[in-house]
Amino acid sequence: MTGDVWLPFRADEIPGLPQGLNYRFWNGEPDFPADPADCAYYVVPYMKPPGLGVRPMPEMTSLRAVQTLSAGVDHVQGGLKYLRPGVQLCNARGVHDASTAELALTLILASLRGIPDFVRGQDRGEWRGGFRPALADKHVLIVGYGAIGGAIEDRLTPFEVARVTRVARSARTTERGPVHPLTELPELLPEADVVIMVTPLTEDTRGLVNAEFLARLKDGALLVNVGRGPVVDTKALLAELETGRITAALDVTDPEPLPQEHPLWQAPGVLISPHVGGPTSAFLPRAKRLLAAQLTRFAAGEPLENVVLTIDGDSD
Repeated sequence: MTGDVWLPFRADEIPGLPQGLNYRFWNGEPDFPADPADCAYYVVPYMKPPGLGVRPMPEMTSLRAVQTLSAGVDHVQGGLKYLRPGVQLCNARGVHDASTAELALTLILASLRGIPDFVRGQDRGEWRGGFRPALADKHVLIVGYGAIGGAIEDRLTPFEVARVTRVARSARTTERGPVHPLTELPELLPEADVVIMVTPLTEDTRGLVNAEFLARLKDGALLVNVGRGPVVDTKALLAELETGRITAALDVTDPEPLPQEHPLWQAPGVLISPHVGGPTSAFLPRAKRLLAAQLTRFAAGEPLENVVLTIDGDSD
């Protein structure tokens, strides 16, 4: 293989990279490390401001593959129209499973057991007990059942939940049981005590959690979003939260970052974390293993994994 490989980590920090490729380090700095026209494999910098990762893509005329370090690829959609047919877009499936699943469980347990109230009480030196719901015996609905959804179910198992219902874009069967298609979601929502959103952002999922969706939730249900903020209609969610009928735990919001004066901060029954599902100590070793494996395939001319899209000349 010829051409440069742009990496957001220095090549000598990634064990197992194949020899013979020309590695360039670029993590979003103002100056490019080389001519973008010579780049054949582009690894998009992780957790950078919107648009930064797209900046070199119009000039990457020799590109063969774009690799994100996130499970979602919506942050590079704006650059796809510049790419020539045949370029493959790969995501980081598997890299964030452990971290995001951990956070999903953290948000569920913290919300159900009232941890935010305890922290506020601690700040005031108040000893406040009370009866809180447990995760045990709850019916959990996972919407967007992929690798992360499976990792969440792995971590739910020891908590003695009553049932886990799985929903994805299309129906399939797994070792754990059936995965329901998205079309069956309206009938499944009223049965769930906890609904976990872990869908990517697509035209089908944007605004999926709207007023009608929320109205189908039972009283006392907990909505958890560790996917993408625009999957949830913020105005509709605020209206439901204000009634006190449901609660929510959100790692992602719309808008994002959430402005300081936004009413969602003060809404009753909501716990907000600032989009931290992925960036943990588990990220780097898994990201580096992914890159080493992918670039070994690339250097050998073998098919890449995690391909979510191949540019067909009509990507805009």
